[in-house]
Amino acid sequence: MSQAFNLIQRDYDVCVARNILGDLVANLWQIFRFKASISPESKRAKGFGKFGTGSIILFPFTTIFNEKYIQIGKNTMIGEHVALSAGMMPGQECLTNPVVRIGDRCLIGRGSGIVGHLSIDVGNDVWTGHHVYITDQSHGYEDVTIPISLQTQPEKSVSIGDGSWLGHGVVVLPGSKIGRNVAVGANSVVTGELPDYCVAVGSPAKVIRQYSPDSGWSAKKHF
Repeated sequence: MSQAFNLIQRDYDVCVARNILGDLVANLWQIFRFKASISPESKRAKGFGKFGTGSIILFPFTTIFNEKYIQIGKNTMIGEHVALSAGMMPGQECLTNPVVRIGDRCLIGRGSGIVGHLSIDVGNDVWTGHHVYITDQSHGYEDVTIPISLQTQPEKSVSIGDGSWLGHGVVVLPGSKIGRNVAVGANSVVTGELPDYCVAVGSPAKVIRQYSPDSGWSAKKHF
């Protein structure tokens, strides 16, 4: 009986020690993540074209470069593992400034990518789900004798209006113009213009509901 009790006591002590160590590691990791994140007070924030008060880019981040062409408004949070860049490579001189602008009170979901080359303008109060991708550059493919990676890369500006929501996995392609208070359903691909106050889904995204001051919300039929 004594031997069994000792084994139980040993297992209990090991479990307690493991829990204490686990809590310590978790707490240290949370402190490290917070300290490594980019906030207005951090040295790295000074390299941005603008980095508003109350904003934060959570650590770890995947890719961030050419920050001087990127502007971030106030009280905006950019999630973990996000790619945020201007141009093709670090140190590149871009033709426009800002290349990427993100407004006030935005929330960019973890794992998302905002990759600008000409102009990506995200309005105020825009929220996204996880793994959203926004770009203003495409790839030429017409010449079959040349690898696609070596062909022309046409650029068209992208804008997302105030108050809009992009669901999980949405892709916004070059030339897209999303209006105010637009809800884009998960995994949709935006390729053109979406008017104010609508709901759009699909690939390519199409309006399925729209608000009118006269008739309120109404469904849209597609044939």
